[in-house]
Amino acid sequence: MPTVSVIYFSGTGHTTKLAEAVHKGAASVAGVQTNLIAIKGEDIVHGRYKNDAVFAQLDASDAIIFGSATYMGGPAAQFKAFADATAGKWFAAAWKDKISAGFTVSMSPSGDKLSTLHYFFTLAMQHGMIWIGQPEMPLQPNGVNRLGSNSGVMAQAGQESPDIAPSEGDKLTGEILGQRVAEYALKLKK
Repeated sequence: MPTVSVIYFSGTGHTTKLAEAVHKGAASVAGVQTNLIAIKGEDIVHGRYKNDAVFAQLDASDAIIFGSATYMGGPAAQFKAFADATAGKWFAAAWKDKISAGFTVSMSPSGDKLSTLHYFFTLAMQHGMIWIGQPEMPLQPNGVNRLGSNSGVMAQAGQESPDIAPSEGDKLTGEILGQRVAEYALKLKK
């Protein structure tokens, strides 16, 4: 049974809501096991990420979906600390040929979210992973892919009440990406 893991950092809870939607989409595919993993502050000691249990889960995964809020034009420092700690995985080619994808949230419609998605893409390419993009046409009436990204899922915080951001359309876009990644993981496992 293939495993899809969603690993993310959320500073205010908006990215958590999007991560839950991505996870929901992946979990909707029969025959796929899923993990939802938050990067926590206590796992970062002296600026370095360390959590052997999380790395064991990711090593055992067939697909890894990366997520972070976009802060100052890139992923949050907490996600970057995690990414830097994957150097040992890179050296051992431990994640080679795993499926990958990404999602991000920022307050404005652009917010330089593409830089964060490109960071995830570059991280995945360095690991020899297979990137799955967002296939949905932009600006759909139901709000799917309303920010027009094909590289991954972009969502907006602060558009509505902070209690419900990201929007339902943004969360649905996340579900679609999670489902797509899980379907590909299932195909590759056969």
